[in-house]
Amino acid sequence: MGETSYRERATAGMQHYQLALGEISAGATPLLHPAPVYPPALLAARLPPQEVEALLVVDTEGKVNDVRIADEAQADPQQRLFAQAVRTAAEQWTFEPLRISRWAADANGNPHEVDSEARPFSLHYVFHFAWKDGKPVTDASAPPDAGR
Repeated sequence: MGETSYRERATAGMQHYQLALGEISAGATPLLHPAPVYPPALLAARLPPQEVEALLVVDTEGKVNDVRIADEAQADPQQRLFAQAVRTAAEQWTFEPLRISRWAADANGNPHEVDSEARPFSLHYVFHFAWKDGKPVTDASAPPDAGR
């Protein structure tokens, strides 16, 4: 058994929704995010720290519907076990749906929501697997607003 950590990662070229005047976005935050389990087959090897980069593609309901792992096709068998641990955990993640809302003011200047729409989004995460105090750990940390 082990623990895992992750951090959200903004990437160059990542596209963002462009909000128009009067639009706001909310949500896209993890609600349920179980950590990957250190691969049991690799426990005895006590490998140096490993990182797995993954893109989580989230639908309009906040469910992860695709996990894209960087360089997975070229990975060696050990790295594939770490990638599978990430995929297994990330497929269970759920997010608060990303909502884009349009607001307007009435004749008296009071703001009110005109409409709201859920939109899909994706986020990059880096999952870290290591050993600490003789035990396998997987690191999980996500800086705020690392891009959507």
